Amino acid sequence: QVPLVESGGGLVQAGGSLRLSCAASGLTFSNYIMGWFRQAPGKEREFVAAISQSGRLIYYAGSVKGRFTISRDNAKNTVSLQMNSLKPEDTAVYCCAADSRWTTQAQTMAAMDKYDYWGQGTQVTVSS
Repeated sequence: QVPLVESGGGLVQAGGSLRLSCAASGLTFSNYIMGWFRQAPGKEREFVAAISQSGRLIYYAGSVKGRFTISRDNAKNTVSLQMNSLKPEDTAVYCCAADSRWTTQAQTMAAMDKYDYWGQGTQVTVSS
């Protein structure tokens, strides 16, 4: 059973906004770093944003910094990604992932190979 389920994807025009959510089950959510990654057609999966267990550490890919905001609610076992000023190049399948490490270095949360659980993803399409 996949413990992470994403929702909120869809089709939006350039300049628009979408909010993605990821619901976790079957794991102690507050013990996990939560990350968002994306994969566009013909491209490798790439890091988007991550948030530490307490929410104190947040890290963004340079391509989304200032436009996307990651947040989490440990009481509801959810992590969200607010995406504003969307661009056609943001088109991709977006996945959330959970990482059981503990870190004090925000940039280490971008290490894709360290994540333990992955959702199946939600499609985001931005039209020009």
